Amino acid sequence: MAKAAAAPAGKMRTAGAAAAKPHKNSRSAAVRQPTSQKPIELYYWPTPNGWKISIMLEECRLPYLMKPVAIGRGEQFKPEFLSISPNNRIPAIVDPDGPGGRSISVFESGAILQYLGRKTGKFYPADERRRVQVEEWLFWQMAGLGPMTGQANHFLNYAGEGNEYARKRYTDEVNRLFGVMEERLATRKFLAGAYSIADMASLGWVLSGIRTGQNIDDFPKLKTWVERLRARPAVQRGLALGKELRQAQANDPKAQEEARKILFNQRARRPGE
Repeated sequence: MAKAAAAPAGKMRTAGAAAAKPHKNSRSAAVRQPTSQKPIELYYWPTPNGWKISIMLEECRLPYLMKPVAIGRGEQFKPEFLSISPNNRIPAIVDPDGPGGRSISVFESGAILQYLGRKTGKFYPADERRRVQVEEWLFWQMAGLGPMTGQANHFLNYAGEGNEYARKRYTDEVNRLFGVMEERLATRKFLAGAYSIADMASLGWVLSGIRTGQNIDDFPKLKTWVERLRARPAVQRGLALGKELRQAQANDPKAQEEARKILFNQRARRPGE
């Protein structure tokens, strides 16, 4: 069944268009040129998982309305967001022009990429053999590169002293995964041959992995792949979306401390909590 949610304030973007000045009351991205197509609502925060979808929307030149979900302030736990993202995690989308012309919401970044690929016919091939390759590397990112890099960053930056084993375990695994990509990219420009949602899914986590202390120069094919993707205008726009939101939190020590309390050591939430 299609589902939708009451949404916080946002501003519409027509992907690929020149940005106009932001409205003074907007918390989100700049208004872009109007379009007759109903915009997709993107529930978003500038993280590697959020970037996957902003890049895809930009690459497909789909109009969208960025609706920031300030995860450091706990906005992901609001009932209206829970109705479209049962895992209380960004990103999520609501597409007013879903299957059969009815609204549909989609959560989980990999599922969103596949949905948008089917909707547009772009970056997700219809040919089964080519699609299998894309899905292999998409799920590889979802199951390995993202979680391992996330854990490495957590233990390096937030876990405090006395976690040497965890730091080594996860940074070594990120290094191994970078090696897998290096070998794969030795014979092709992109993970599945042609540029696809698998590349979009992986880029942000590679950038995050570099911040775990990995020397990208040790992986020259991977480094070239990163440079190749970052040269794409749509990727640049996708990575830039909401950058100011993250910077505002980074410049506020109190906000950072509050975010740690909200984001880490979570347990199941029961009704009314």
